[in-house]
Amino acid sequence: MEIENKDTELEQEKTKERPDAEHTDEERDEVCFMCHRPRSKAGKMIHLTNEIHICQDCMQKTLDMMNKGNVDYSRLDMSKMPNISMVNLADLQNMFPKRQKAKKKEPEVKAEPEKTMDIRSIPAPHKIKESLDEYVVGQEKAKKVISVAVYNHYKRVAAGSDGDGIEIEKSNMLMIGPTGSGKTYLVRTLARLLDVPLAIADATSLTEAGYIGDDIESVLSKLLAAADNDVEKAEKGIVFIDEIDKIAKKRNTNQRDVSGESVQQGLLKLLEGAEVEVPVGANSKNAMVPLETVNTKNILFICGGAFPDLENIIKERLNKQSSIGFRADLKDKYDNEKNLLRQVTVEDIRNFGMIPEFIGRLPVIYTLDALSEEMMVRILKEPKNAILKQYQKLLALDEVKLEFTDDALTAIARKAMEKDTGARALRAIIEDFMLDIMYEIPKDDNIGQVTITGAYIEHKGGPLITMRGVPAMEMRG
Repeated sequence: MEIENKDTELEQEKTKERPDAEHTDEERDEVCFMCHRPRSKAGKMIHLTNEIHICQDCMQKTLDMMNKGNVDYSRLDMSKMPNISMVNLADLQNMFPKRQKAKKKEPEVKAEPEKTMDIRSIPAPHKIKESLDEYVVGQEKAKKVISVAVYNHYKRVAAGSDGDGIEIEKSNMLMIGPTGSGKTYLVRTLARLLDVPLAIADATSLTEAGYIGDDIESVLSKLLAAADNDVEKAEKGIVFIDEIDKIAKKRNTNQRDVSGESVQQGLLKLLEGAEVEVPVGANSKNAMVPLETVNTKNILFICGGAFPDLENIIKERLNKQSSIGFRADLKDKYDNEKNLLRQVTVEDIRNFGMIPEFIGRLPVIYTLDALSEEMMVRILKEPKNAILKQYQKLLALDEVKLEFTDDALTAIARKAMEKDTGARALRAIIEDFMLDIMYEIPKDDNIGQVTITGAYIEHKGGPLITMRGVPAMEMRG
C-alpha cells in the first residue's frame, strides 16, 4: 500500500510540472511548427495538417514577409510536410483580422466658454485711433469719425435692449475718397485691430436677383465664410462694400437698371437689419446650396467709393452763388481745390445717383483727403508695414542692408503724384527700380549695403553698392 501511495504522489508531482496537463491529448500535442511554443503560450493554432500547426503570430509574420517579398523559404523544412504541395497563404488572410496601426489619440481641446461682448472690453475711440495711426498716415478726420462710429456700434451690440424702450440705431458709414487714398486699407486695418470677421465685397458685380452676376446675399456669404460659418460670430462682423458709386442710378436710359437702382433697393433691408437667408459657399441661391439665416441687425456696414465726377456736382452747386458784379466769384475758383470733396452734402450724393432711402441708412458720411507729396513720403517709411520696411526685410534675408536717401523718397513720391492713382502707385514705382537690384544682389555674397539715391530714381545714375570692408561704389546697369 505504501508503494502504491508513493506512485500516486509521483504522478501528481509530474502532473504539476507539466503546464498543459489540464488540456486534452489533442491540445497537448499542438506546438507551433515555427516558434515551437505550445498552445498554452502561443494561443489558438492554425491547423495546416494533422501534424503541423502554426500560431497566429508566426502566420502573421509569414504573411508580412511575403507582402514585402522577404520570405526566406530555407527556414521551412518541406520534407516534414509530405501532405502539402503548396499552401495559398492569401486564402489564410481571411482567417483572422489584419493588424492595424494604433491611432494616436488627439489631445482633447477643452471648449472655451463663449465670450460675451462686454462694454469694458471695447477699446475707447482714442485707443482705436492710436492703433490706426500706426498703420495709416494722415486722414485724421476720417480716422476720428470711424473710431467713434465703431465704438458706438459695438456699445450698442453689447448693451442690447435693456427693456427701457430705447433702442440705439446702427451707425452705418459712407466713405468717400479718391482712388488710392486708403479706404479699403483703413477698414481692413480696423477689422484686424478689433479681431472681428470682415468681408470685403465689390458692388460692381452685384445685380438684381435673377440676372447674371452676384446676388445681394453674396455679401453676407463672404462674411459667413470669414467667420468660419459661425452665424453668431458673423452677426457681429463688419461688411465693407467697395465701389458703391458703381450702383448709382443710370442716367438717360430706357432699359431696366438691374445693376444700379435695383441693387440699392435690395441693399436697404441689409443695411436696416433683417433676417436674410444666405447661401453657404456660393454666390447665388439654388437647390443644391445649403442656406443659413443671418440677422443683419448688429452687422456694421461701411460703404466706400471714389465717386468720380462728384466734384463737378459740388462745383456746380457752389458756383450758383456767383453773380454778376465786382464781388462775384469766378467760375474756375474751385478748379484747383484738391480737397473739394470735404464740402459734399447729401444733396450732392443724391444728384450723383444714390436714392434717398439708401443715403438715409448711411447716417455717418465722411471723406478722405487726396494724398499730397509729403503724405506719400510718410507712407513710404512711417507705417509699421511700410513699403520700404518690407524691402529692407527682403534684403536682410540675404544679409544686405537697404537704405533710401531723402531725395530718393521725394523723387518716388513725385513720380507717384504724376500717375494720379494714390498710394497704389508707390509700390509699382519701387518694384520697377528694385528689379535690377533684387536680381544682381544674390550673385555676390560680398555686397553688404545698397543705397538708393535720387539720381537713380531720376535715371541719372545708379545705386551705391557697399562691399563688405570696401568703400561704397556706384552700381552700373
